[in-house]
Amino acid sequence: MNERFQLMLDWLQHLEILNNKNITEPVPASSDASFRRYFRIQASDAESSCSYIIMDAPVEHEDCRPFIKVSAEMLAMGLNVPEVLAQDLTKGFLLLTDLGSTTYLSVLEKSDESTADQLYADALKSLVKLQSSAKQQATRLPQYDSVLLQTEMSLFSDWLLNTHLDIQLSTAEKTDWNQLQDVLIKSALQQPQVYVHRDYHSRNLMVVENGQQANPGILDFQDAVYGPLSYDAISLLRDCYIAWPDEQVEEWQRNYFLQLCQAGILSKDEWAGFLKAMDLMGIQRHLKASGIFARLLHRDGKDGYIADIPQTLRYIHSVAAKYPETGFMVRFLDSKVLPRVF
Repeated sequence: MNERFQLMLDWLQHLEILNNKNITEPVPASSDASFRRYFRIQASDAESSCSYIIMDAPVEHEDCRPFIKVSAEMLAMGLNVPEVLAQDLTKGFLLLTDLGSTTYLSVLEKSDESTADQLYADALKSLVKLQSSAKQQATRLPQYDSVLLQTEMSLFSDWLLNTHLDIQLSTAEKTDWNQLQDVLIKSALQQPQVYVHRDYHSRNLMVVENGQQANPGILDFQDAVYGPLSYDAISLLRDCYIAWPDEQVEEWQRNYFLQLCQAGILSKDEWAGFLKAMDLMGIQRHLKASGIFARLLHRDGKDGYIADIPQTLRYIHSVAAKYPETGFMVRFLDSKVLPRVF
């Protein structure tokens, strides 16, 4: 038992909400790509038993305040997110309601078409609710601006290319790379700007049990920003962790688009531009993701994500091939990157 774990146990003993309850020893609840850790406890008395989640977020690495703020806002919108029941910002502990342990990914990997359709319908419905009901709150979030978009894409060149694959861009390639980033940034900033979860995918969405609020349970929202409409949808539909046929993805895109039109965010004559914006947003997202996966290995010693890099690169390649302005990435992946990955 390390010092941090004992500090957590001491904190739990003094929480009013857990008074006069028998508390089990915390057990790991989930893994995380950050410094945060999550534990589950059971608290019971003679009449009932309830499970809770403890977020352990060391203050030297993590700030719990964005999580608390976004949780309260999303709960007010009617979304199913963990509620913060107790907090200690000086120690970096939160006590949260428990949304269970069944991720979308764990169900989707074993599901039939009808189950997948229902889960994605639920997730897109919640996403439209987030995007259409939080205009005032969204503008107070950090801006997903050109600086942040470019910083994210630099993870691809810095960590995947330079560090992981030992690939250095030539002068001509640097010019093409900069032009590609400009195209992707311009597309992102021209979209309607909304409340963006920023990590809306199958590992952060939970299939909730009967008797709880509606699917999905939504986790890992503390990095929310005010940014491009298509970012969360493409994170979900072109997931780094599970792939679907193009025809199925487009059907889900169409359903999402019609909901956006009904909510007054888009109009029906914007379909073609909407699809292209999603495609370009997906390239930006997957450049970022592949760089993060490499960084997790080389900087943080976490090798659990490196196997997800090939799928992110396949997605970038297939989508970039659709448009002349992203053709550089196809040629570059074919000549320099994919031979070293596959």
